Amino acid sequence: MSTYMIVDDEPIAHRIIEDYANALPHLTLVNHSYNALEAMAFISANSVDLIFLDINMPKLKGFDLLRALNNPPKVIVTTAYEEYAIEGYELNVCDYLLKPFSFERFIKAVNKAVSSAEAGEVTKAEVVAPDHQIQNQKIFIKGDKKHHQIALADILFIEACGNYCVVKLKEGKLITHQKISAFEQDLPQGQFMRVHKSYLVAVDKIDALTKSSISIQANQIPIGQTYKATVGGLLK
Repeated sequence: MSTYMIVDDEPIAHRIIEDYANALPHLTLVNHSYNALEAMAFISANSVDLIFLDINMPKLKGFDLLRALNNPPKVIVTTAYEEYAIEGYELNVCDYLLKPFSFERFIKAVNKAVSSAEAGEVTKAEVVAPDHQIQNQKIFIKGDKKHHQIALADILFIEACGNYCVVKLKEGKLITHQKISAFEQDLPQGQFMRVHKSYLVAVDKIDALTKSSISIQANQIPIGQTYKATVGGLLK
């Protein structure tokens, strides 16, 4: 479960974000702030995992708020101004949503933020519990006109098939129109690896590998020529 707050001077922006977030059961709203000073006061006294942050606000701008925080939470920028994107990424924001943004785009941003946060937690806990690195991490994947919550530990591999992808799970599969490049960007690096232009695999599900293929359960997955060096790094 991740807690979040909304920092925006427009009430309608609060309503849209909250409506979108209400459809995601792993998000819990803890604060509405209508300017950066309110947000700073809340963050100084409370713990929050994720901020949906507007840029242009009275008194103190959104990025000024980030610079003022010693250890800021994960941040998804929500703004109508695309010209600040580079500055945002220099401040390590997780994603940059241009208003008006769709529910699908919102989910992608949340997946990225939550995955990066949990990947950070895994890094800190790796020495203590390496066997449980991805057990509790989940993402939403759209398929069959629904958004399915999938545990990362259940994903074996993802195969690109024309205009859609097949997400092969421990039990069954899910067909989605999400691109394999988007999965590669959203899923935690080190836990998932691109091994072919059409395949992305869960590293801990690999049973065996040769110079040209990977075995995952009964599936033989080819290794692309440009990915052989990366895959070979698993043996070092």
